[in-house]
Amino acid sequence: MLRKTLLYLSNQQKVFTFVRRNRLAKRMASRFVAGETIADAMVAVRALNARGITVSLDLLGESVYREEEARATAQSYLELLDRIQAEKLDANVSLKLTAMGLDVSEELCVANMQTVLDRARDYGSFVRIDMESSHYTERTLHMFEHRLYPSYPANVGIVLQSYLRRTQADVDKANRLKCRVRICKGAYQEPPSVAFPGKRDVDENYVHCMHALMSDGNYPGLATHDERIIAQAKRFASERRISADRYEFQMLYGVRRDLQERLVREGYRMRVYVPFGTQWYPYLMRRLAERPANVAFMTGNVVKEMLRGR
Repeated sequence: MLRKTLLYLSNQQKVFTFVRRNRLAKRMASRFVAGETIADAMVAVRALNARGITVSLDLLGESVYREEEARATAQSYLELLDRIQAEKLDANVSLKLTAMGLDVSEELCVANMQTVLDRARDYGSFVRIDMESSHYTERTLHMFEHRLYPSYPANVGIVLQSYLRRTQADVDKANRLKCRVRICKGAYQEPPSVAFPGKRDVDENYVHCMHALMSDGNYPGLATHDERIIAQAKRFASERRISADRYEFQMLYGVRRDLQERLVREGYRMRVYVPFGTQWYPYLMRRLAERPANVAFMTGNVVKEMLRGR
């Protein structure tokens, strides 16, 4: 019930307008969101790089319905890539096709993506296409496979979600394409017809897909905070003699920082997904819905910080 409520609230614009003006809410969000500006994002990247952690930057926002907004988003990503290159930071970028104009027109979205990917190719950088709700899964994968990946095989990759029933087949296709995949569990409310409703099935599918990607994939990103799954990945790599430079672990900004640093100390590659931007409220609600225990965790941390600040 809590998860459904949080996902419902993530789409309520009036609630977002109120929350964004609330000082306490913004302080709570700062645990999981780097800030609202590119300058804020650069501070976070530098701090993570100093700890031996690489970064994927995401300018929050999706479901753009006006051409000028989509073009502005593309321009922001060009600036992000420029700043990463100029400061020689260890980071790449993540984006959503709906933020690049997919709901306006496919041609606009492709044009914006080509502009960003051209810049990424110039810099030898990388762009991860985030996966959205199941409504966009087929459109996203089709555009990736047929209109983007052929021209930019070294510079663009996709995200697959283990809660979707179709994902094992998508992983097999991605391995045949030799494209880079980030595997995660998924954080949208989906019907049982397309997604596994139970956590156990989602986790089992994640592990199955993870093993396939580690065996036959192209430098997969294993996005999880689940220590049991991480332990399985380590064990599988040891059994199959898969070296640590053939994959990386990925986690969210502000989540399990202790585990992030432990994996780095153990010699594993770690990338942290760093979201920023004014549209942080929907993202925050989905993160809380993904793991409702985060509600108590986040509230407790904010209270402690407020008490220390007195």
